[in-house]
Amino acid sequence: MPDGPPAASIERFRAWRFGLFVHWGLYALPARHEWVKNRERLTDEDYQPYFDHFEPDLYDPRKWARAAREAGMRYAVLTTKHHEGFCLWDSAVSDYTVAHTAWGAGKDLVKQFVEACREEGLGVGFYHSLIDWHHPEFPIDLMHPQRDDEEAIAKAAGRDVQVYADYLHAQTRELLTNYGDIDLMWFDFSYPGRDYDDGRDGHGKGRDDWRSVELMAMVRELQPGILINDRLDIPGDFVTPEQYQPDGPMERDGVPVLWEACQTLNGSWGYDRDNLDWKSPELLVKMLVDSVSKDGNLLLNVGPTARGEFDPRALATLASIGEWTRLHERSFRGARPSEYTAPADCRYTQNGDRLYLHFFSWPMGHVHLPGLSGKVNYAQLLNDASEIPRIVHDPAQQAQNTTMGGTASDVLTLDLPTQKPDVLVPVIELFLN
Repeated sequence: MPDGPPAASIERFRAWRFGLFVHWGLYALPARHEWVKNRERLTDEDYQPYFDHFEPDLYDPRKWARAAREAGMRYAVLTTKHHEGFCLWDSAVSDYTVAHTAWGAGKDLVKQFVEACREEGLGVGFYHSLIDWHHPEFPIDLMHPQRDDEEAIAKAAGRDVQVYADYLHAQTRELLTNYGDIDLMWFDFSYPGRDYDDGRDGHGKGRDDWRSVELMAMVRELQPGILINDRLDIPGDFVTPEQYQPDGPMERDGVPVLWEACQTLNGSWGYDRDNLDWKSPELLVKMLVDSVSKDGNLLLNVGPTARGEFDPRALATLASIGEWTRLHERSFRGARPSEYTAPADCRYTQNGDRLYLHFFSWPMGHVHLPGLSGKVNYAQLLNDASEIPRIVHDPAQQAQNTTMGGTASDVLTLDLPTQKPDVLVPVIELFLN
């Protein structure tokens, strides 16, 4: 068995560039962040009403998948189980599943999601939490909702994390056996050696607790073409910067690595009704472009409501992004970084002999492109294919009044329209010699 994934899986992942993350579970009912059980120190009894009232009667993953594809996304990752422990499929090793709710008897929401993604031509990924705050053998640690409850800690003294690990492995096997070919396995997360703020042992968990080497080997055996992320406390196939944009291409020990920035539409992964930190479509497109310019992907999250729909604000944002990707897809789909250095407040991507200049702000009159003099035979705005004139300067020309001074001999100058094109991020397509 190979130690890593096939090259074709890596290239497919790079070609996709843009994906949908979906965080959905019982936490959609309180609608106060996906970590609500942890943040509010809720017991299983406190949390039980959300299980009792889980009734996503408007769930239609075909609408989710269609919205993703129309936004320009080409793969989707679903939280099969988040830290709360609730499973969106009928697991053979748990009763804490949708199939055991009053509404969902016998239902498998994961199967419906997979089928919808395949109908829309999307790659399929599974997120699966390594943590489980509901499982009776998951020890209480510094991440657990009952971390401050001395009585609960005493009662949990005999819990065996290896019994829980057996459960984790069994559920992973189910997910990677029952739904055909799966493209991505997104585990979350490890925290070995982490202590409480006062220095007490936090009983943090990592590779030994999850039996990560064994778990990864099983995943590769079941799904030889799959890509596995980096959160098992051992190296994975791709790294996952969360809620920040890297300052350059990502590396491990000086070697470039495959990576994917995971980002939210607002400040929460799960449905959070009153969270108003919504990112603008323009900012999100810039984040996509920034990722691709550094040889990464963007995985953008939506947290559906408890009735199973995307929030109207999320749909509006995806539609706006989709209008941009419809016109500019070839500037990022399958594109890679360029060897050329982009001007200030711009990003380059490149696909073969086409170089794409993305403007994060629109300059007055001209843009100067070092290293490109004599290397471009045509330039156009990508949104409407209108020509952008190229200016040849005499390097010795002195600036005076209305005459621009000469530039270095290797600099190409483009003559821009005064008005910024009416798109979120303007792009000029440069055809290289």
